[in-house]
Amino acid sequence: MLDAASHDRLPAAAGVGYKPQHFTRVTADPGAVKWLEIHAENYMGDGGRPLAQLRRLAESFAMSVHGVGLSIGGEDPLDAGHLSRLKHLVGWLNPASFSEHLAWSTHDSRFYNDLLPLPYTDASLQRICDHIDQLQDTIGRPMLLENPSSYLAFAESTWSEPAFLAEISRRTGCGLLLDVNNVFVSATNLDFSPQGYIDAFPLEKVGEIHLGGHDEDEDEHGRPLLIDSHGRAVVDPVWALLDYTLAQSGPKPVLVEWDNDVPDWPTLEAEAARAAAALERIPA
Repeated sequence: MLDAASHDRLPAAAGVGYKPQHFTRVTADPGAVKWLEIHAENYMGDGGRPLAQLRRLAESFAMSVHGVGLSIGGEDPLDAGHLSRLKHLVGWLNPASFSEHLAWSTHDSRFYNDLLPLPYTDASLQRICDHIDQLQDTIGRPMLLENPSSYLAFAESTWSEPAFLAEISRRTGCGLLLDVNNVFVSATNLDFSPQGYIDAFPLEKVGEIHLGGHDEDEDEHGRPLLIDSHGRAVVDPVWALLDYTLAQSGPKPVLVEWDNDVPDWPTLEAEAARAAAALERIPA
């Protein structure tokens, strides 16, 4: 196990999603970047350069592991092999944080390369809590659960999303990951107030805040349709929503996600610097 005693908590500072092409620059001159996130599924192998680089990064940075493939909201049981590989990764890396999505991506042993929505009902609430209990027992630590980006609402939902997430946290003891870009995307697509969503969110449970870029489109009626793409810079309204959130929550670890059409290091570091500036405006 790594000696990561000094990196056992994420700092209330700016981080970025790590990409291998940035290894040399991030280790030599991280600038505003104080912590890093990796996707769990990219580091579940047995060795090689990716794990060697990850071990090196963990010597200098607090690390966050972000899962994208557990299908916590799915009807099927959690995949035992995936859980075992995740337990091994978390065990040797000893990250400061592990998170996953309020979504599903598997059905009848098939994996779908997307994070799919689910209705907010009592039945889905119990299933998700059971899955989170199993996950937390397996990896031996609490997780963070991320709010999704939404493109539709289910008529059968009986909970609001903030209340649903708050109840999951209450029942399981997990924390929450608040993605403010997801809030903005969902609010635009489903026509609700993003500030109202933040007002209703249990901010005291938030262990990380995420930012990312989105694509703009239109639906069949000509109304705005935003797609959470993680493929461009964060837009000004999302930065403003971050300011609104931090004014209520206080300083939190803030991550910039840029997973597609990944830019050069100076461009990504500049986004992190903007997140750091937002944090500096908030009294500790």
